[in-house]
Amino acid sequence: MNKIGIVLEGGAMRGMFTAGVLDVLMENKITFDGAIGVSAGAVFGCNLKSGQIGRAIRYNLHFSGDWRYCSMKSLLKTGDIFGKDFCYRELPFALDIFDTDAIRKNPMEFYVVATDVETGKGGYRRITTGEGADMLWLRASASMPLVSRPVRIRDRYFLDGGIADPIPLRSFEMLGYPKNVVVLTQPDTYRKQKVKNLPVIKAALRRYPAFIERIEDRHLRYNAQTEYVRRREAEGAVFAIRPDYPLGIGSTERDPRELLRVYLHGREVMRRELPGLLSFIIESKAENA
Repeated sequence: MNKIGIVLEGGAMRGMFTAGVLDVLMENKITFDGAIGVSAGAVFGCNLKSGQIGRAIRYNLHFSGDWRYCSMKSLLKTGDIFGKDFCYRELPFALDIFDTDAIRKNPMEFYVVATDVETGKGGYRRITTGEGADMLWLRASASMPLVSRPVRIRDRYFLDGGIADPIPLRSFEMLGYPKNVVVLTQPDTYRKQKVKNLPVIKAALRRYPAFIERIEDRHLRYNAQTEYVRRREAEGAVFAIRPDYPLGIGSTERDPRELLRVYLHGREVMRRELPGLLSFIIESKAENA
């Protein structure tokens, strides 16, 4: 039987768009056999696995002004612009509790992507409990170069999954998901350009030449992946959800008005696309009959 999945692009605080999309999906009780998330698509998308409608926008609005959540002060004091202890321990397990019991019970497969800094290759982890190593993988996937320390997982070190596999549609198809909804955080007209601060990156990450190479050609890989999404969309294998325009939000945006604006646009787009999505799901399931 063909499985239907959902692929969640990253994009730091552009991920508020994805949070809006996912909340509308959950409100309408639309489920998937599996999901894969990268960076913000992982840390916001994991709420799809736990079934927690509104959690991502709620804690972002509530803690956006807290230096422990995201700030230059956090970067200077801890080495991570998104505070490791606050974001991945105190917040999910004490302040806005991540429902790990629901994670365990939900049969939907949920994968996250992180980039091995020594090889430059993607690492893929299936999230089953939301605790322990699962939380390390979520943190690694969303750890942006230059403003985050590499995350040690066993004997390997990882950073931002978007470096190795920014839109992991092909990877998810290889895992057995031939039909997919793909949630992007850039409009259809977007084409990624070569990174501008490469000298700074090379100086900061000189111990990891393979990782630097992946950053150097990231724009080529990203643009090829968006083109692959379009091709699969034309073939009827993908239903893509994109913002209507460039979201214009910073990677570490802390203004709650901006966070809410992008979240609400995600909700708006998903509500509009809901009939088409339902038709896509019905047709995909009919192919399995």
